[in-house]
Amino acid sequence: MGRSRYLRAVHPGPAGGLDPEAPETLLECLVGVSERIGRPAVLVAMDDLSAIAVARIASMLDGRFRIPHQPDGLPARVADKAELSRLCARWDIPHPETVIPESGAEAAEAAWRLGLPVVAKWSRPWLLPAGAGLRSTTLVHTAAEARRLYERTEEAGSRLLLQRFLPAGTDTDWFFHGAFGRGGHPLLAGSGRKELSWPVRTGLTAVGRWLPDPAVEEAGLRLARRLGYQGILDLDFRRDEEGCFRLVDFNPRPGAQFRLFTDEGGLDVVQAMYLDLTGQRVPEPAGGPGRVFVAENYALLAAVRGRQLPWRSSAGGRDAVPPPARAEGTGAGQGRTAGEGSGGEGPGGERPGSVRVAPRAERGRVEAAWFAADDPMPFFAMLAAFLGRGAGKGARALRGVPAHGRRTARAVVRAPRQRARDLTPPAAPAAPNHPAAPAEPDELVTR
Repeated sequence: MGRSRYLRAVHPGPAGGLDPEAPETLLECLVGVSERIGRPAVLVAMDDLSAIAVARIASMLDGRFRIPHQPDGLPARVADKAELSRLCARWDIPHPETVIPESGAEAAEAAWRLGLPVVAKWSRPWLLPAGAGLRSTTLVHTAAEARRLYERTEEAGSRLLLQRFLPAGTDTDWFFHGAFGRGGHPLLAGSGRKELSWPVRTGLTAVGRWLPDPAVEEAGLRLARRLGYQGILDLDFRRDEEGCFRLVDFNPRPGAQFRLFTDEGGLDVVQAMYLDLTGQRVPEPAGGPGRVFVAENYALLAAVRGRQLPWRSSAGGRDAVPPPARAEGTGAGQGRTAGEGSGGEGPGGERPGSVRVAPRAERGRVEAAWFAADDPMPFFAMLAAFLGRGAGKGARALRGVPAHGRRTARAVVRAPRQRARDLTPPAAPAAPNHPAAPAEPDELVTR
């Protein structure tokens, strides 16, 4: 943010960091910021810790900042994994089967009953001590490991949860972003699919696509309405083996890929929230589905490690090669770069595994982001992955081993490569589902 051309000033945070259990230092800091600004400003928390702390002092900031009004302690309740599990059970929202053990023996027994491996989560991850080696989420492979993790409950500062592991795969990871006015009224909302992630299959969104899904959207809207939620939220879902979308995480703030949900007029969830808090009319969203978000360094690294490209056709067609990039601003105050393209792509009518070459009129826009300057580790990991693959290929060539397969002689017959325009789309099934092959991007925009 320090290099954004839209940034006017930077105000230092509380000395010694932010403690949500003692937000007095944040209150003192924000009062000073308010006095320097000289007029009420819109305050948007960008991480869970800030959202929890700001909600606890919101009443004392009245008249100084415009803040979404939340019921008492709501951000802390939904960010608390144990409380989220209870809310889902109460309101019949699909959620992974969860056990909150009361002893080490019960943790070991629950791990066996849920089926190893299981997912272990600390209820309030913001309380984890730095340098203790404890992670907010861990994949546990043995009952003994679950027992040992439970024995560190006092050190972690919150309760341990064990959840049934939902395997990751193609078309399993989805998310829902929304901005809501008073009473859970949606200002802008949408569902999307995570197509690449870093770390592979478990981490943040490296490539995501805005795809409407009725089940995901209905669950997100119903949850916000019942909570009376006001503000911005980011929900993570994973589809289980039976096709049921299960809520796995609730973030009471903008998600890292919130710019994915930007309509044709440049409206995103942060702008919608700003307009609502300042008493301005929020326009009806126009277009948007089919839009693609790419975190370039993470996406390339995930593609290398996951042995797939985000826009590669699976039917022998040529890889999508985006035209030359051009940087283009998205309007004053947004501080981001967006690509302009043609209309959005709807959910389509293809069954999983089918191939469809979308006409240019249906290809989505691409929102690209580059985080290497803020976090250099993905760059070094990407470089190591490339070097590792090259060294592996060289070693196999010296040993006479093919790139894939055993040391056996075989004949390889290559079919002639078809052009994309020669591929005939398969007939749509009676019950259309989401497209398995994502549309090719019109443009790739870099900073």
